Amino acid sequence: MPILKAYSLLDLAPIIDGATARDALVNSRHLAQQAESMGYRRYWMAEHHNSTGIASAATSVSLGFVAEGTQSIRVGAAGVMLPNHSPLVIAEHYGTLESLYPGRIDLGLGRAPGTDGKTAYALRRENMRADDTFPQDVQILQHYFDEGYNGIKAVPGNGLHVPLWILGSSLFGAQLAAALGLPYLFASHFAPDALDQALAIYREQFKPSAQLSEPYCGAAINIFGADTDEEGEALKRGTMQGFILLRRGQPGPLQPPVKDLTAMASPAEIAMSEQVMVESATGSKDSARQFIERFLERTRVDELILTCHCYDHEARVKSFGIGAEILNDFAA
Repeated sequence: MPILKAYSLLDLAPIIDGATARDALVNSRHLAQQAESMGYRRYWMAEHHNSTGIASAATSVSLGFVAEGTQSIRVGAAGVMLPNHSPLVIAEHYGTLESLYPGRIDLGLGRAPGTDGKTAYALRRENMRADDTFPQDVQILQHYFDEGYNGIKAVPGNGLHVPLWILGSSLFGAQLAAALGLPYLFASHFAPDALDQALAIYREQFKPSAQLSEPYCGAAINIFGADTDEEGEALKRGTMQGFILLRRGQPGPLQPPVKDLTAMASPAEIAMSEQVMVESATGSKDSARQFIERFLERTRVDELILTCHCYDHEARVKSFGIGAEILNDFAA
C-alpha cells in the first residue's frame, strides 16, 4: 500500500451566486478549522485575479485571516504568481505572516499570471515579460529570506527561511524545482496531461539543497465525496459547469449544479471539462477510495493535495472530511 508523508487541501475561496467575498473568506476560515481537526497537514490558497467567483486575490491577507482562526495547521500560498510581484514585496508579506504565526507558513510559487492577459498587464504594467525572469526571481526571494539581496533586507522576512515550493503544470516547474532542490507540487486537478512525466523528471534531476536533502513531490486532485455516487457526481457536475463557462469567457460566481450538462453545453465542451478534471475522486467513500489508491500507486507522491471547488459549503466540508478519512489510512 502506498504511504503518504502528508495530506493537504487547496481552497479557491469560492464566491457563490448571491453571496459576497466576505462570505467566501469566512467559509474558508471555517474550512481550515475543520481541516485542522481532520488531520490535514497544510491549508493552501491560490492567487487569482479578475475572477468574480474566487475571493483569494490578496493571498497573504486572506491567509492571515485563516491563520488567525486556526492553531496548528500550516497555511500557505499555492500559489503566489511571482511574476505579478517583486520578490522583495513577497518576502515582506510572507515574512510578516511567519513572524505572526511562526513555523506555520509555506510559500508556493508559480510563473503563470493567474488571470487573463488584460488583467496581467494591469498587474505588471511595463514588466509584461516578467515570467522570463521567474527562476532568477525565485533565487532572489531565497536570498531575502536568508541574509538579504544587493544590500537590501526584507523586514520582516530576513533570516526567517520560509519554506519555498515550486508549483507547475508542465515540465518547466519540475526542472526548476529539481535544479534548486525545492519541493514540487503538480496542478493535476486541472492540468493533468504532463503529471507522470513531470514527477519522473523532478525525481531524476533533483539536486539536494540547504532546504531539502531529497526529492519531495506532491500532486493535487479533485475530491467530490458524498454519501452516494450520485451526490458526488452532482458536485463534480457543478465544477465542470464552472470550467465550461470559464472557457467561454463567462466566469462568475459559482452557480448551483445543473441536473444535465447537455442542457447548457455542447458534447465538445463536456468532453473538455471531463479531460480537465480526469484526476477526480468522485462519489461514495468506497468509490473515492478506489480512485485515490490507484492514483497513489501510480504517482507515489509524498503529499496529496485535495481540492473541492463547489457551490454548497457544507457539502464541500463533508467532501474534505471523506477525503481525510480515506487518506488517514495511507498516512505515515
